[in-house]
Formats: sequence, structure tokens, C-alpha cells
Amino acid sequence: MHLERHSIEKVGWLRAAVLGANDGIVSTASLVLGVASANTSSSGVLLAGVAGLVSGAMSMATGEYVSVSSQADTENAALAQEKRELETDYEGEMQELTSLYIQRGLAPVLAYRVAEQLMARNALDAHAREELGLTDTNSAQPLQAAVFSALSFSAGAVLPLIVAWLSPPKQVFLFIILSTLFSLVVLGYISSVAGKAPPVRAIIRIMFWSTLAMFLSMGIGHFAGQVLL
Repeated sequence: MHLERHSIEKVGWLRAAVLGANDGIVSTASLVLGVASANTSSSGVLLAGVAGLVSGAMSMATGEYVSVSSQADTENAALAQEKRELETDYEGEMQELTSLYIQRGLAPVLAYRVAEQLMARNALDAHAREELGLTDTNSAQPLQAAVFSALSFSAGAVLPLIVAWLSPPKQVFLFIILSTLFSLVVLGYISSVAGKAPPVRAIIRIMFWSTLAMFLSMGIGHFAGQVLL
């Protein structure tokens, strides 16, 4: 029997990877552009970029781990409650599962038979999937999310730093902006292909918001440089 693999199976790591890479590219490029706009020296710009990479990667990993761990705690609590209900009111849970299948279009007799067979095989798994919407595919995985976020953030943040390091001082703005926009196009395309989604929409979405963030950072950095330095 042929079992199809769908893009939804990648949703956990894909979300963390895309978010991390996008944040790494945009936040580091924005930081470098903002600091450079304040007439900071080249070494100061690079130092700020490196600090942003390290702190950003740690922050992404920590934030993802805490966030997804909280989701996992909620899921585990719901599963524990469902397990108690199965132990105390098995027939009531059978009727509840039957009602769910009836609502989805099955005839009452067939719905009861399906619920009966599924619960005989694994009652908790059947209720977790049908009532709570929990499966192995979409269940929370804190460590996976944290690792993917940190690695993808670092990978995204490296590019603006390399460009800032290699670019002539007078052209650093142009090179960072162009390289960042190119990176965002590539990232949007890769994420759409991995998720089997339309690429144009993903590219436009990531380009618009990321470009807005960069130019705001440049403007604020320039203003701060004029006022504070």
C-alpha cells in the first residue's frame, strides 16, 4: 500500500527554520545598517553584528524552547484529562467519538462501529486525534524547534556580516541591502517549495515586511546618530 507524505508533516521544523533564518537575515542586516547609519566605525559595525548574531541565536533558541514547551505542557494536560475520562466514563467517551463522526457525515450505525473499532485498538490515540487534534506530526517538540531556530538564525545572520566585512565602507549600505533582498527571495522560494505552497505569495510577503524593517532601522539609526553622537 502506498502511503503519501504531505507537506504538513514538515510544519514543525519548517516553521522554526524559516522563522529563524528570516529573523537572522533581517535583524542582523537591520542592526548593521542601523549602526552604520550612526557613522560608527567599521570595526564597531562588525562587533555589533557579531553580538547580534550570538544574542539573537540564543534568544531564538530559548524563546522557541519555552514557547513550544508551554504548548507541550498544555497538550499533556489535555491528554491526561482525556485518559481520566476514558477510565471513568468509557461508554460516554464512545458516544462522544461517535457524535464527532456523525457530524462529519457518517451514518449513526457506521459512526458507532468506527468509534468502537478505533477505541478498541487505542482509545486515547483515537480521542487525541479526533477530539483534541493531536498527532505525532503536529505535536509540540521543544528541543527540535529550539535547535532549528538557533541554527537557522545563525545561518541567516552570517550573510550580512560577511557582506559588511567585505564591502567597501562607502558601499556597505548598497551591498547589504541588495544581498539581503536576494537572500530573502531565496528563503521565500525555498520555504514555499518545502511547504509546497505558491512561491510568489511567500516571496512578496517576506520581502515586504523585511524591507520595511530594514529601512526603519536605517532611519532610526541615522536619527539616533545625529542626536546622540
